[in-house]
Amino acid sequence: MKYSVVFALLLLGSRTLAQSPIDVKKEFAFAAQQYERMLASHPDTTKFPQSTNPDGSPRDMKSSWWCSGFFGGSLWYLYEQTKEPKWKDAAHKWSMAVAKEQYNTGTHDLGFMLYCPFGNGYRLTKNEAYPPIMLTGAKSLSTRFDPKVGLIKSWNKLKEYNYPVIIDNMMNLEFLFWASKTSGDKRFRDICITHADNTMKYHFRPDGSSYHVICYNPDGTVAAKITHQGAANESAWARGQAWGLYGYTVMYRETKDKKYLQQAQKIADFYLNHPNLPADKIPYWDFNAPNIPNEERDASAGAIAASALLELSTYTGAAGKPYYQAAVQMLQSLASPAYKANLGENNNFILKHSVGHKPGKSEVDVPLVYADYYFLEALLRYEALRQKPGFRS
Repeated sequence: MKYSVVFALLLLGSRTLAQSPIDVKKEFAFAAQQYERMLASHPDTTKFPQSTNPDGSPRDMKSSWWCSGFFGGSLWYLYEQTKEPKWKDAAHKWSMAVAKEQYNTGTHDLGFMLYCPFGNGYRLTKNEAYPPIMLTGAKSLSTRFDPKVGLIKSWNKLKEYNYPVIIDNMMNLEFLFWASKTSGDKRFRDICITHADNTMKYHFRPDGSSYHVICYNPDGTVAAKITHQGAANESAWARGQAWGLYGYTVMYRETKDKKYLQQAQKIADFYLNHPNLPADKIPYWDFNAPNIPNEERDASAGAIAASALLELSTYTGAAGKPYYQAAVQMLQSLASPAYKANLGENNNFILKHSVGHKPGKSEVDVPLVYADYYFLEALLRYEALRQKPGFRS
């Protein structure tokens, strides 16, 4: 069935969706029912829920996979909303299941892997067992920073290039900011700023869109600007745009340097004003995918962007209202039957219709664990904003 037909009803109703408030309690009640089933179907904490295989079976991954921290992080969000001890216990169990990755120096994704579960866990419980794990992980992550290049190395190699850096790497800086504040080691913070500044210098086009991968020479000069998961080297891979939006919003939060706020706004404006962004605000997997409108949507990109836009809206005064309104519309869309699973289906994930790596024919039009994580995070941010004194939608 064509995607334009599948989503036609949602597109027609998108205006109505944007006008009604989101029932956060209801959304978390559904999420809890799904994740109770997820926990029951995953007794082995060495097999982390990730997605769905082409044959419909659950796709589970090891703790060394970059997404291993999202399940524990989502369980912490369920505990944050419900205050039920069973979620705290489950979140602790699945957080500790990834603890050994604190020593992993072979990946740049330790922010996702460690800070999503342990950072949320420490924020909510002050369990003193968590900070040492995170600080060791931050040291491991910092070994991937080469001062001569001025960026944290992402993958060890891509094609003939030995120093690839992906836009996703902006998401690991929040972890290093936490480590700097907690340890008093300014080096972690300095790495964040240098990485963000060089990413801003080399990763972005004049219109605010970003390349997926920049490959560097040993002296820090650019060897190539390419894609890995996007439609083409010069295309705007949707989730990559969302990673950048979120990352520079965090950079402004942590430094209050206006250049990062301006960068986040530029990315947001590109994203929200793109002619290929559908009416329901959930993007195609790439803004320049060749067969739009008959291309898959990426709910994960929508969830990440919604969470980022909600925070960004709080830093930009009156200019933030469109960001807030767009985020609400994204959440309304994700909470609708077009993207949200039926109870007990979808291998017990919350959201449908995400895309991991279409060029690699991997995780295309499936649930993804990080789509659920950022959806729950965005719901919590939405609820917190609405509860602020003097809030105006």
